[in-house]
Formats: sequence, C-alpha cells, structure tokens
Amino acid sequence: MTQAANPRFSGSDSYVATAELTLAVNAAITLARPLLIKGEPGTGKTQLAQEVARTLGHPIHEWHIKSTSKAQQGLYEYDAVSRLRDSQLGDARVQDIANYIVPGMLWRAFESDRQSVLLIDEIDKADIEFPNDLLRELDRMEFYVYETRQLVKARHRPVVFITSNNEKELPDAFLRRCFFHYIRFPDRETMERIVDVHYPGLKRQLISEALTAFYRVREVPGLKKKPSTSELLDWIKLLLAEDIPPEALRSDDPKAAIPPLYGALLKNEQDVHLFEQLVFLNRRSGRPA
Repeated sequence: MTQAANPRFSGSDSYVATAELTLAVNAAITLARPLLIKGEPGTGKTQLAQEVARTLGHPIHEWHIKSTSKAQQGLYEYDAVSRLRDSQLGDARVQDIANYIVPGMLWRAFESDRQSVLLIDEIDKADIEFPNDLLRELDRMEFYVYETRQLVKARHRPVVFITSNNEKELPDAFLRRCFFHYIRFPDRETMERIVDVHYPGLKRQLISEALTAFYRVREVPGLKKKPSTSELLDWIKLLLAEDIPPEALRSDDPKAAIPPLYGALLKNEQDVHLFEQLVFLNRRSGRPA
C-alpha cells in the first residue's frame, strides 16, 4: 500500500469551510485516520467529502448507508442467485466463482490506481454493530475474499470520510480510530458567505431580510425540525423566482403570519401551527414575531 504525500484542503469556490473544519480535514489526512463528521442534517457533511475530492483531484467512492446496510456489502457480495441461474442455463461462467463476486465501495477505493476519497455516508442509520464490523478493514486497509481466496489490499490509502446525524451512538472502539469534528450550525456571518457562494450578486437588503427571517424561524422553541442551510438556499431560490420583495420578509409586516413560501423552511404541520401560534401571541402582546 502506498501512502501518498499529504495534500492540503483549504476550502473551495463552491464550499465555505471554516478554519476549524479545514484543520480537521487536514489533520485526518495527516494522521491517515477516518474523519468522522457529525452535525445537523443539511450542514454540508456529505458535500464536504465531494468538495475535498474535487479540489484535491481525487476520484470519490460514495457508500450511502441505509437501515438495511451490512458492512460486508462495502467489501463485496457473492451473487449466488445469478450463479444458480447461469448453471441452470449451462453458462460456462459458472466454472469461475470470481464472475459472481461484486466489489463494494471499499474494494473499489482500495483498487484505485491513485489515492481516492471514500465516503461512508450516514453510518448511524445502520445496525449498531455495523461500525465495529469495519474496524479491521479500515485499520489495516485490507480484507480477505473467502470465495476466491484472495487478499485485497489498498494500493493507496484512501481519504475516508464518515458522516453521522447522531441518530444513535457509535461504539467507543470505532470512535477511537477516527478523527472527530462536529460541524456547528453556521452563524449569520458564515451563512452570508454561503449564500454569496450560491447566489453571487444578490442584493444585500434581500440577504439581510432573508437571514433575519430564517434565524427567527430557527429560534422558535419547540420546533420539530429546524430549517437547515440547504433549505435556506432553496427558499432564497424561490424568493428570487417569485420576485418576493425584501419588505415582505420583515417580521413587523402586519399582513405576514409566517414567511412567504414557508414550505421550503417548515416541513410539517406541527411546526407551521406552532409558528402561527407564536405570531398570534406576539401580536396580542404588541411585540413583533
């Protein structure tokens, strides 16, 4: 296995990375350890791996985890059903079991002819044993294919990103092998930079009113789902498409109960009802929502 010279990540023209985040990425690369990224949904965890791959010129292998995912699927799968079917049809391929071994994302990353990025996305969706089942492979960068008696070793150690939405706790043994970073929800200044990247040239008044309205919604106590960065960007896109004026977003507008096109921000009826109640109560007390 070849250990590539340590590249450096410093953000990109399409991804706003804080100093702490870039430091975490480069630390994980230097230590040759997986980078475990946690944070609210919509804070750019998945996109981070994609941007690191793009800016460093690495191929990327993305393994998006589901509740039914098993660690073995990341290594390889033996397609016994296809082999049985081919044997019934008299296909000569059945003589070589290797024809029915399907490489997983770890195998593809290990066999890459140059250093790649491996993304294991939303690892906390899987069974609690899933992370522990990958410990040896991520440590040693190799695994054994029992059906073909083949040892698969990484040609180049991939840069590994693992994301989690904190749906369940990860095992201590797994955590010890990772470099950890929590992406805090962007403050207003950072969010303004993110908006500028996606909508350059946007009028400052619209950005100001939109961000004020957005953070006001997020601060409502008891929300089941707070709007995320990606939802803010969708909302701004709709505001531009519908030519909504900045004045319509102001909290002291007596005609507005909730922000226009709120369906981009509030994603369930409980949160809409909660926000409407808050606006009503604030009006009765004479305060802006």
